Amino acid sequence: MKNLKLILVVLVIVFGSENYYAQDWANLKRFQDENAQLSIPNSGQQRIVFMGNSITEGWIKSRPGFFEGKPYINRGIGGQTTPQMLLRFRQDVIDLKPSAVVILAGINDIAGNTGPSTIEMIKDNLVSMAELAMTNNIKVVLCSVLPAKDFPWRPGLEPAEKVIKLNTLLQSYAEEHHLVYVDYFSAMVDGSNGLREDLGSDGVHPNALGYSIMEPIVEEGIAKALKQN
Repeated sequence: MKNLKLILVVLVIVFGSENYYAQDWANLKRFQDENAQLSIPNSGQQRIVFMGNSITEGWIKSRPGFFEGKPYINRGIGGQTTPQMLLRFRQDVIDLKPSAVVILAGINDIAGNTGPSTIEMIKDNLVSMAELAMTNNIKVVLCSVLPAKDFPWRPGLEPAEKVIKLNTLLQSYAEEHHLVYVDYFSAMVDGSNGLREDLGSDGVHPNALGYSIMEPIVEEGIAKALKQN
C-alpha cells in the first residue's frame, strides 16, 4: 500500500492533474504578452533577437546595461533545448520582424534535458532555425556553444568533447552558407576544455565577467551580419 501511495504521488508531481501531453512543452506562453506589445520596427531600426536558453536569459539579468537603449530583444528561456526553441522560433523571432537573430543553443541538448540527442540532431535543429530565419530575410548570427566539462544538474556526462564536435559542425555549416559564426568558445575555454573558473561559478553559466567577454564578440558578429547582402 505504501508503495502504491508513493507511485501515485510521483505521478501527480510528474504529470500533474491535466494531461501531460497538453502542457506547454515549448513554453510558448512565456513571451506571448511581451511579443504582443512590441510594435513593428521603425524604418531604419535594426532589431536583433537573441534566441537561447538560460545563458541568454541570464545575460539580461546579469548585464542589463548591454540591452538597454538598443534594439535588442532577449528571448532566452532557462533549461530549453533546440527542439523547444525550434517550436517557438516563429512567434519569438520571425513574427518580431528583426533584422538579425543571434542563436546560442545546444548545451542543454547535450545534457539531455528533454531526452537523448545526438550531435547531428542538435545541429539539424540549429540549421532548421537558421533556414527559417534566412527564408524570412533575417540575418543569422550562429554562436558556438560555451565550453563545459560537467553539468552540476547531471554530473558525469563528460560534455567537453561533444561541445567541441558540435561547434566544429556549426562553424562548417556557417562557412558553407556564408553565415556569421561567433566563437565564444575560444575566448572562454580553460586548459581542460571547460569554462574558465573566473568566468562562471558552476562551469556552465557565465558570470558578469563572462558576459563582458561575450558582448564585444557578438556585437562584432551582429555588425558583420547586418552588412551582408
